[in-house]
Amino acid sequence: MNKANQISKSKNHTAVNIGSLEQLADHTLIHPVNKQLVVGKVFLKDITEATGSEISFNTLPPKTELSYFHFHEQNEETYMILKGSGDFQVDDDCFPISEGSVIRVAPKGIRCMRNTSEKAMIYIVVQSKEDSLQQYTTNDGGKIDYERKW
Repeated sequence: MNKANQISKSKNHTAVNIGSLEQLADHTLIHPVNKQLVVGKVFLKDITEATGSEISFNTLPPKTELSYFHFHEQNEETYMILKGSGDFQVDDDCFPISEGSVIRVAPKGIRCMRNTSEKAMIYIVVQSKEDSLQQYTTNDGGKIDYERKW
């Protein structure tokens, strides 16, 4: 089980390093729902002390699929495919995915995916409460003059 290394922490941030994408398969956990060993998945909420989202890095071995379909009560998920290709299904809609695909799924959407490629699929999932984003991008930012430390 590979652990994330804390890089830096203060009142306003927590920085960790989970390793390279090639090392993602070194991360393991016991899945909280089906209690099975999951290889190649790391959740970031707890280790970064996030309060508004759960983010996970994931790997899906070649020619495999997620072990079950699932949905959420409150949280939408956004899947970002970094490597590999396959198929994604939401309810009765099945469509091809590959590097660069981004899929947002509403909480009640029944979802699953499979890797049809010869290499591991690597993807990120961002989970956040549906309709909770009030401000974003430049609407929630402010410019300030501040001394750079590099």
